[in-house]
Amino acid sequence: MTTIKDSVHDHIEVTGVAADLLETPPVQRLRRIKQLGTVVLVYPSANHTRFEHSLGVYSLADSALSHLGIRGRQAERVRAAALLHDIGHGPYSHNIEDLIYRRTGKYHDDIADLVDSGPVARVLSEHGINPDRVADLVAGEGELGQLVSGELDVDRMDYLVRDAHHTGVPYGTIDHERLVHELRLLDGSLVLDEGNVQSAESLLLARGLMNPTVYSHHVARIAKTMLRRAAEKLLASGATTAEELRRMDDHALHATLRDCEATAGYARRLDDRNLYKRAVWAEMEAVPEDLLIADHETVRAFERDIADSANVDPEEVILEIPDRPEMKESTSRVVVNGEPRRLGQQSTLVSALRAAQRDQWRLGVYAPDDHSERVGNQAIRTLGLDLEGALVRDVRPGINATLEDFE
Repeated sequence: MTTIKDSVHDHIEVTGVAADLLETPPVQRLRRIKQLGTVVLVYPSANHTRFEHSLGVYSLADSALSHLGIRGRQAERVRAAALLHDIGHGPYSHNIEDLIYRRTGKYHDDIADLVDSGPVARVLSEHGINPDRVADLVAGEGELGQLVSGELDVDRMDYLVRDAHHTGVPYGTIDHERLVHELRLLDGSLVLDEGNVQSAESLLLARGLMNPTVYSHHVARIAKTMLRRAAEKLLASGATTAEELRRMDDHALHATLRDCEATAGYARRLDDRNLYKRAVWAEMEAVPEDLLIADHETVRAFERDIADSANVDPEEVILEIPDRPEMKESTSRVVVNGEPRRLGQQSTLVSALRAAQRDQWRLGVYAPDDHSERVGNQAIRTLGLDLEGALVRDVRPGINATLEDFE
């Protein structure tokens, strides 16, 4: 047994298959991948890693299994999945995941190829555990897969509390111990037991508050898009392959960006926090419907058109169109009067949070500071944005602004 002191869960006892998996290179690699990627450029103390998060998920899964009365090899499979659930992450966590998916067809929770051979497979085999079953749990398949990846998963419970702790932002604070203790399996679904509507709402509210404050902070978003652009240029230069990129850690990617002539400029900007600025920051109502569903190639074409109109280098224009807001937690089930009900049907808070998500959504166009005004004006014309709905460049006189502009 290994006992590890954790900043969130205090002492975590790691036993059985998880203790042996702990020392494998794919798990140790997570020490070198920041949990929040470029958010560290906003909150300097957000240096926590996927390694400690994975330990936290393991700890919560172990506690949930105990309360659910699940033991033996079935429980060991879930513990293994909890510890391994993030080994598929590329460098900087989610920041370049879409790029990796476009090139490899794999998201971070697709770990089948990472557990079917090598040291992880060897450890699982020694404990009589089928790697494919573990990969399925990480993908959220089966009754117990919901515990690792689902609407009430322990992954979400840990990252909200951990991210709040390390950023110093209090909004992610939830009663994760109560949530874990109140989990039940009912007709093949993971639910919260009777009397826990408010507990489920707290999870929903925490996610809703952390998103604009931490996960989608405009500075973190700008840095993320610059990192993504740099990684695209890195692949185009032939300096690495998509499969190699997928298995890099943060340090390896940044060193490669510095050493590649095509990406060294981006690396310097990220090193110095000399980031692009918001040329346009537009609400959803200002954005044409067809633009909201534009694919990657269409977005790149718009960037070239904007750059041409503004007479700047195409690499100095980045257009970011976030996905439409969604609230997966609202589909979680809570027992009410003996009947499992979806939280979205039971809680009046859900509709308010959905409206808030839509209000917080922003399309961003980013450019170097000395070009941002010109790029912003051309972007509004090129993209067909409704000027009344667009927030253009930082707080210039006469332009609609929000509190975020003063940060």
